[in-house]
Amino acid sequence: MSSEPGRRVVVTGATGNVGTSVVRLLSEDPEVGSVLGLARRLPDWSPPKTDWAAVDLAAERPHPVKEFQGADAVVHLAWSFQPTHDPAATWRTNVLGSIRVFQAVAAAGVPVLVHASSVGAYSPGPKGHTVDESWPTHGWPGAAYCREKAYLERVLDTFEREHPEVRVVRMRPAFLFKRQSASEQRRIFGGRFLPGPAARPDLLPFLPAIPGLRVQALHTDDAAEAYRLAVDSGVRGAFNLAAEPPVDAELLGEMFGARPVRLPRTAARSAVAAAWGLRLLPASPHLFDAVLRLPLMDCTRAHTELGWRPHHTSTEVLEEFLLGLRRGEGAETEPMRGRKVG
Repeated sequence: MSSEPGRRVVVTGATGNVGTSVVRLLSEDPEVGSVLGLARRLPDWSPPKTDWAAVDLAAERPHPVKEFQGADAVVHLAWSFQPTHDPAATWRTNVLGSIRVFQAVAAAGVPVLVHASSVGAYSPGPKGHTVDESWPTHGWPGAAYCREKAYLERVLDTFEREHPEVRVVRMRPAFLFKRQSASEQRRIFGGRFLPGPAARPDLLPFLPAIPGLRVQALHTDDAAEAYRLAVDSGVRGAFNLAAEPPVDAELLGEMFGARPVRLPRTAARSAVAAAWGLRLLPASPHLFDAVLRLPLMDCTRAHTELGWRPHHTSTEVLEEFLLGLRRGEGAETEPMRGRKVG
């Protein structure tokens, strides 16, 4: 590792959408002396002050105490969205892998743990007003992603009681996008062969308006800045992270120049369920159910206690992401490789 002074930070899931942004910002932070990125496959990318280690958190191996030794903070981002047809597999990776990370933090004596939770951890909530971090985090039980995020909230409740010496921060971001994540997210949610160039205004004469489809978005770099601030500051607890305005059919219609046309929830879900059942669509109908029920988040605590504000509006985020989708953009890590289809 680098001998430069400053904090030593370990980042799990360091080559994904959030990880690449967090590693980059930490490597540019004068308060950080070195960064160790953990990933299943080592990247070609070499940001300043950063070393890499190949670690598969899903493997049944001892928890990564060796990698965490001497760290001032661990930022835990590692997560697998697939395979949605095998929830036991994602449970092993996401839940059991995270528990091993938490155990390693305690065993190695790491004083700070910053964990990537999600808006998906929240119980169903309102679409007409926002909720703060006290809203229940029981998730939507039908969706594996939400079950896993909610379960880890309970695990961290116990962890904090048993290890009060560890400063635990839980980030609960909205849906995260950036230009370089376009190809990865297309593969994860839309399928490997979904043509990115189809995301063009002139190809969408109308836009389905599904009741309840009103969510929040955030630029991945803005979320990464909140993680960096959490490492540098003394805050504890949960923080909502989202940009304005909320995303709904009206906003998307303006972006695409398309007329919103009401589509019943049942019809939309049936289409998603059929495509998922035929393995044409990776995103499950259960996740679709959850998205329709997610609350809108109030980010006042992040603004006041972290001093965090997003630099991009949700409209700017989506415009950048759609441009990346059309161009097949990516980054210099295996999960983020660019690929243009169509």
